[in-house]
Amino acid sequence: MIGVELLDGRALAVAVDDDGRVIARAEVDNAHVGTAAGDAIEQLTVGAHGSIGLAAAAPDAPAILDAIAVIARRFANVTPRSLVSAGTASALAETWIGAARGAQDAAYFGVAEHATAGLVRGGAPLTGSRGRAASVAWLALNPVEREDYRRVGCLEAEVAAAGIVRRLVWRIKAGDRSRVQDHVGGDLAAIRLDHVLDAARAGDGVSISVMRDTAKYLGMAAANLAAIVDPEVLVLGGVMASASDLLLEPVRTEIARRLPRPMIDVLTIAPATLGADAAAIGAARLASPALPGGAG
Repeated sequence: MIGVELLDGRALAVAVDDDGRVIARAEVDNAHVGTAAGDAIEQLTVGAHGSIGLAAAAPDAPAILDAIAVIARRFANVTPRSLVSAGTASALAETWIGAARGAQDAAYFGVAEHATAGLVRGGAPLTGSRGRAASVAWLALNPVEREDYRRVGCLEAEVAAAGIVRRLVWRIKAGDRSRVQDHVGGDLAAIRLDHVLDAARAGDGVSISVMRDTAKYLGMAAANLAAIVDPEVLVLGGVMASASDLLLEPVRTEIARRLPRPMIDVLTIAPATLGADAAAIGAARLASPALPGGAG
């Protein structure tokens, strides 16, 4: 089974066996995501044939639809069986072989380049009538109206990688002093998420404050998702798993503050275990005709 996650200017392709083990992996950077996807598939050490699963943060974006056409042209023996959100694919992967293994009802919530979420109900992905279920990037968590909220969604504007960096830069421009400035030689445009995380771990007050605010947004969003879906397991992925030392417990605390005690007492909250491969693995799972109720 082959799965591909179509990202911003790159693509990640994996081939997995029937037990979900990744037997081949390739990642290609290219501004044209269709070319990146085709090259990544070609670089797998297994032949591309049969069905393929695809995942993207915004499946209906023009660049993603173009990428599907490129794959169809380059691989005559491959049939794109499904295209779902990266959050849906990650949720499926985590219930298959990850943190929510075996759970029939689970929700995944992750933040990296984008804010994504996905739902599994009765062991099958729940995508909604038009494939947009669990579009958490658009959760309205701030009563203020801003242009970036209208463009990418309130939650994503605040907690995706670019949003975290932007909030740190705003603090610096407002007069706060952060050691991140020294690390990048004063070039604020060079600041990346890793700089903020490393500085917070090293005790930088501004970075710690930014990450504390990030945890509050993340916890509010996760609580909203859990309150609506009522899952057995809530899986927290992306930066909440990779930087769990900074975020996991503050997010758990915020979730507990926002949900009633009977709900929080029976909710399992677990960090994701599949890392950056989760969406591609889930997409590969979707390529399997054996998936109950699978999209396609």
